[in-house]
Amino acid sequence: MNPKRAYAIFLRQVFLLRGSPTRLFQIFVWILLDIVLWGFITQYLNNVAAATFSFVPVFLGAVVLQNFLTRVQQGIAVAFFEDVWSRNFLNVFASPIRVSEYLTGLVSTSIVTSAIALVAMMLLASIVFGLSLISLGAILIPFLLVLFLFGVALGIFATAVVLRFGPASEWFVWPIPMILAPFVGIFYPIATLPSWMQAISYALPPSYVFEGLRAVILDDRFSADLLALGVALALLYVALAYGLFQLVYRTVIRRGLIARYSAETLS
Repeated sequence: MNPKRAYAIFLRQVFLLRGSPTRLFQIFVWILLDIVLWGFITQYLNNVAAATFSFVPVFLGAVVLQNFLTRVQQGIAVAFFEDVWSRNFLNVFASPIRVSEYLTGLVSTSIVTSAIALVAMMLLASIVFGLSLISLGAILIPFLLVLFLFGVALGIFATAVVLRFGPASEWFVWPIPMILAPFVGIFYPIATLPSWMQAISYALPPSYVFEGLRAVILDDRFSADLLALGVALALLYVALAYGLFQLVYRTVIRRGLIARYSAETLS
């Protein structure tokens, strides 16, 4: 893999953001609305509930982490869609660039945008609602790593779907994190779910993140084994998503679909 080619993909996204600051709007607006909404909800619950714990780290902290996962996935997807919207695929893939270099450039873009979003969320949650995830210390890093890796897997999977079925399938990308949300126990323990949903939950890496952080915050208990399983599953999903993208790429090249990618749908 040639790092310069991957950097070129990343640099293109930087130039797009720099040339059109309105693109930054979509990075911040939804996460800020979520933080404000859930922040006031948690404050209300603290006032009216007789719980022995604070709802702020349990609920608002979960919202921050879920939004981080979404930002990683959508960071890759939006960078990919820049080529979809500008009908630039024929130019990109007519060059010597490899799939691994192209995806590395997209992931690099997502690292920057998701990191900016995470810092913004943590600052707002800390200043306005007193949430300090940093107080968890280094233990927070592996949890974020699991979410990042799974977000990368979701982003690559989503781009593979759009690459195969065309721009009309764009609608499929945006709701993916919300479709998975009921299964990963963002606001409630996995044990709350029916058995068939629990089976799905334990196959999803974010389940181990939210379960693990609840155990740390509420019971001061950290399970390294469960977190390691979450990391292993996340890496597996990244490998599967990369393999799917490679397969889809070979298919669209072999069938000549790249040359007519401006169509609304592909067969």
